[in-house]
Amino acid sequence: MEKLKGIDFKYLFLSYEGRIGRRDFWISVAVMLAVGVVMSIVSSILGAIYAPLAYIVSVVSLATIYPACAAYAKRWHDRGKSGWWTLVALVPLAGILYMIWELGIQPSIEQSNAWGEKPVPAAI
Repeated sequence: MEKLKGIDFKYLFLSYEGRIGRRDFWISVAVMLAVGVVMSIVSSILGAIYAPLAYIVSVVSLATIYPACAAYAKRWHDRGKSGWWTLVALVPLAGILYMIWELGIQPSIEQSNAWGEKPVPAAI
């Protein structure tokens, strides 16, 4: 399941290079949300069985930070900005709203930039 309808998940979640469009960005958000929900359910179940096991799930959940930042960085690149702009999320409320606006709503920059050519959407 590395590629599903033209999406290279290995590239999407492990590489900080290149650009992705809105479609791939929202797919990455959906995948990360699904992983978070599953991890919460597993944590609840393990916590009910033996409380210290829930902490293991919390530590594993920290591993999702890298893939999320990889997807964010590529989307920032698509908007002509450094992946370091992900740190704007640390600004309460305004930072998250700005990220949603820039990454989730704004279209790709048409011309090529320092991070590559405009991403071509895969056929669905």
